[in-house]
Amino acid sequence: MPSASRIDLFSTCPQSKDFAQADYVTQMRRVSQWSEAAGCTGMLIYTDNSIVDPWLVAQCVLQETRELCPLVAVQPVYMLPYTAAKMVASLGAMHQRRIWLNMLAGGFRNDLLALGDETPHDDRYTRTVEYALLMRQLLESDQPVTLAGRYYSVRGVRMAPALPRELWPGWLISGSSPAGRAAAVQMGAVAVEYPTPPDVVRDTADVPAGRGIRVGIIARDDAEAAWQAAYQRFPDDRRGRLSHALAMKTSDSAWHRTLSDLAHTGATNGSPYWLWPFEQHRTFCPYLVGEYATVAAEIARYLALGYSTFILDIPLAAEDLETAAIVFRMAEEKLAAPVPAQ
Repeated sequence: MPSASRIDLFSTCPQSKDFAQADYVTQMRRVSQWSEAAGCTGMLIYTDNSIVDPWLVAQCVLQETRELCPLVAVQPVYMLPYTAAKMVASLGAMHQRRIWLNMLAGGFRNDLLALGDETPHDDRYTRTVEYALLMRQLLESDQPVTLAGRYYSVRGVRMAPALPRELWPGWLISGSSPAGRAAAVQMGAVAVEYPTPPDVVRDTADVPAGRGIRVGIIARDDAEAAWQAAYQRFPDDRRGRLSHALAMKTSDSAWHRTLSDLAHTGATNGSPYWLWPFEQHRTFCPYLVGEYATVAAEIARYLALGYSTFILDIPLAAEDLETAAIVFRMAEEKLAAPVPAQ
């Protein structure tokens, strides 16, 4: 993206479970380099019980790129806030690079239960807010930090190495539920949603740090080529549909229910907004598919609604990010163009 862009555009790192062990690091390096070449701000790195540690992936990303910011998913169940803050400070000191943090309140429910965490949905957001605010104090304060909270306590802790202000992390959190948006306000974080189509966005309430969406993009010079590429990437998969149905039974996530309801009601007919990959359990975000101008117009509508952070799906090739960069450039140009007089 151009340096003057109003958009923070993130790619997504491949997951280790999708590759042979001997191939994963090579693919992760490729996607890091594609992301930087496409002008992305950073790259989201997932965390869950089934994949490699995101902090170790972040270290590799920093070694393979010059400016790309790792966006590390932080699960409070996995480590203390002091440990996570120490990772941010240490990576900053070693590489002089900024880390972004994607704070998780949930995750896969069965992963949490496997670790003995039965905290209810909204209470998980309360815990994540306390976790993040303690991390912020540790990273941003030049004084020892003391906190006696509901979930975490420290006494007279000073972060070393100290993190320079220009390397303070950016913060994101899921904002698809009221609890998530409230947490974003408390934390000073970008509220990231799995979006509905722009014409059915229900709530455009202000979040001080901004709002974002998670979306995939397949754009080509003409619509037929785009849809052909889309169905080649996401063919019909009966096993995937069964996995999706099972996930619906175990998920307590608001965004999961919302997208499933949209798919079942056919709310997306006649639109570039496409939920087929989500229904096939191939990804967790909607896609925008079509010719460049059509997809760019849809992105411009999200921009006009106040969304400025976008997280793209995992790319399979450099072309995925190159075409997305074209779409976002066109969307910004469309939004900046003067409206013709009536």
